[in-house]
Amino acid sequence: MKSIINICFLAFLILGFLVSCEEGLIDAPQENEILDGPIEGLTTAQQIQFLNGDLAFSDVFTIDEGLGPIFIANQCLSCHPGDGRGSPFVRFTRFGQSDSSGNQFLDLGGPQLQHKAIPGFQPEELPDGAPFADFIAPPVTGLGFLDAVSDADLIALSDPNDSNGDGISGVPHWNSIPDYVSLRPNSVQQNGMYISRFGKKANSYDLLQQTAGAYNQDMGVTSLFEPHDPLTGLEEDPEVSTQVINDVVAYLKTLKEPIPRDQNDPDVIVGKELFTQIQCAVCHIPTLQTGFSPIEAISFKEFHPYTDLLLHDMGAGLDDGYTEGYAETYEWRTPPLWGLGLARDAQGGQLFLMHDGRATSIEEAILLHGGEAEQSKNNFIQLSELEKEQLLKFLESL
Repeated sequence: MKSIINICFLAFLILGFLVSCEEGLIDAPQENEILDGPIEGLTTAQQIQFLNGDLAFSDVFTIDEGLGPIFIANQCLSCHPGDGRGSPFVRFTRFGQSDSSGNQFLDLGGPQLQHKAIPGFQPEELPDGAPFADFIAPPVTGLGFLDAVSDADLIALSDPNDSNGDGISGVPHWNSIPDYVSLRPNSVQQNGMYISRFGKKANSYDLLQQTAGAYNQDMGVTSLFEPHDPLTGLEEDPEVSTQVINDVVAYLKTLKEPIPRDQNDPDVIVGKELFTQIQCAVCHIPTLQTGFSPIEAISFKEFHPYTDLLLHDMGAGLDDGYTEGYAETYEWRTPPLWGLGLARDAQGGQLFLMHDGRATSIEEAILLHGGEAEQSKNNFIQLSELEKEQLLKFLESL
């Protein structure tokens, strides 16, 4: 009888423990509440490389592993927390170029200011007279889809002479490319230049150039692709392997696109209509199509990034006097809006928008638009307070 009582008592304790644990569990976030995660339909080999790239993306570089001697951050996640936007607390500064003649300050540390240094070295300081711009890092999700949009589609979206008279004349960034990149299928050449599409001014051709450049300029880590030390300018042995670079590129290519939320909310539906009515959708194009991609899960897919990947004149207020490649100082690539509603999660609960994080709300970001976006901004100002709330609610749903 005693043993039966003990067994019953033990069972009671276990049941109570399980109930208390269940009550203490935190529900896992929904897929549309996080940016991390692979796209659907990857092969087993692609999933393995995604995981390897994910690990490398969060790897912390040490001095023994090649960090520095001057640098900005010691891991990719420092600038892209949760694969999302950076913040002004980890901003970076580019300097040295004011027109298409090239960077005139490469011998003084350009194009990027490395404001940290390992022991025994001094961080860089901005040279006198150097044009510069501050940046915060963009989110990195859905990049494989952006990478796979065909050059022909981007050319078709451009309107350099404003032939339709809407005041908007987006253009591709025709730019020179490094020798180590491989051209996309059906790439278009113009006077020896190719269309680049990544970065605030669309200065990088592809994710390999973007990644190798980030290792080199952000962390001071050399690779087979970018072998020159940022401090001395001398060529050094690779401090990060080609396999790691390729894994990170594969990770970035196969991160899922941000998933919108609350799409059946009546205010969100109205806000989406207003977004088109006030001409925001002319540049922030809701839907694009990929062309062929070696990654079948990306190939010939429709997706919804809210960008045209083109350069636009954004007016004097956003002209920092600095540029990259052949973009003008007042030109900026249309940033994708997908994932906008999750930006606070990566930015410490606050919101920092525009290329340098100067806007602390979506409304403030809209009001900073000028140049080709002046009319859209004025259209927004003329909305009723209810309409503004509906439009902002739609943008928060992305």
